[in-house]
Amino acid sequence: MAMAEASGGQPAGGTGVSYESVGVDYELLDAGKRHSLAQALLTSGLAASRGAQAVDESRGEPAFLFRLGDTHLAMVLECLGTKSVIARQYQELTGINRFDWIGIDTVAAVVNDLICVGALPLAVNAYFATGAASWYHVAGRHEALSRGFREGCERAGAIWGGGESPTLSGIIDAAEIDLAACGVGQVPAGREPLLSSGVEPGDEIVLVASTGLHTNGATLARAAAARAGGLTATLPDGTTVGDALLQPSAIYVDLMARLLDRGLTISYASHITGHGLRKIMRPDRELTYRIRTLPPVPPVLDWIRTTLELPDTEAYGTFNMGAGFAVYCRPGQGDAVVAAAAEVGHRAWVAGQVETGDRRVILEPVNVVFTGEALRLR
Repeated sequence: MAMAEASGGQPAGGTGVSYESVGVDYELLDAGKRHSLAQALLTSGLAASRGAQAVDESRGEPAFLFRLGDTHLAMVLECLGTKSVIARQYQELTGINRFDWIGIDTVAAVVNDLICVGALPLAVNAYFATGAASWYHVAGRHEALSRGFREGCERAGAIWGGGESPTLSGIIDAAEIDLAACGVGQVPAGREPLLSSGVEPGDEIVLVASTGLHTNGATLARAAAARAGGLTATLPDGTTVGDALLQPSAIYVDLMARLLDRGLTISYASHITGHGLRKIMRPDRELTYRIRTLPPVPPVLDWIRTTLELPDTEAYGTFNMGAGFAVYCRPGQGDAVVAAAAEVGHRAWVAGQVETGDRRVILEPVNVVFTGEALRLR
């Protein structure tokens, strides 16, 4: 069977429903990121007099690294996106408050990026921006959000340092909250950061299970809910659509801490969020990433795919489809990574390997190929 191939822009095949058709154009957004990156590079030397040195190789990686003396520190700023809209709508429909889950998600978006460069989280700050102060009038909602944010920090082993909670009338809808967070992490002493240069042909790729939607694709998920009868509709297993979509993200800090402690030769890591499994080729290398085994697709993601009649190029190019994190390691060490994941409660699979060849991801089980043009972050 011939493989469906997707480059930049609209993936091949489908019924016209795509992330781009609901307002999220990765090609346009990524062009903006590349422009900002070029400007950011012009600032690299500005803190040298204070003893800090930018690690420019980390620009475009999931987290930015800089050196302070002999220490590598990492920084991340991430926005949750529109998942908070689902939580608000679900609470209004059912009275069920899932903003604690949303708090966990907001932390997960940051700390799962920090660990991609081998940095363990130290501190996280919150950004809770509302369109009107009346958002806080709903009893228990802010308390649940704060409780969940604290729980996410506990799972990550990170201090919640503080944050900002502006009211932005005219920018944010009065009914909504825009959630984001920033975090700082440290690469353990004696370890080198995980960067694209560490990836080599022959490396094994381990995929680690997601818990569901995680923190990307919520706009398309809302379109699926609207088509299927709303957030109170049920999946085949009896779970409501709202509860299924709002399941909190896995936090993989415990796995990275275990891998670093074991001294395994980890060459790279990728948080599978926006761009779906295209993120497997996040390393800035001209290499092929061949995947022979894919994790089971969580029921909620399979439901979205079926409801919107998404082709596999769109589904696997947007959602995590069951793979929330990827770990790249030297040949023969994949089974040890899988075992370490099981020890801290994550399912994982030795899914494929890195090969010489054009920059692309080959998903053999679903006959999909993503070429290098489908992910251009730098």
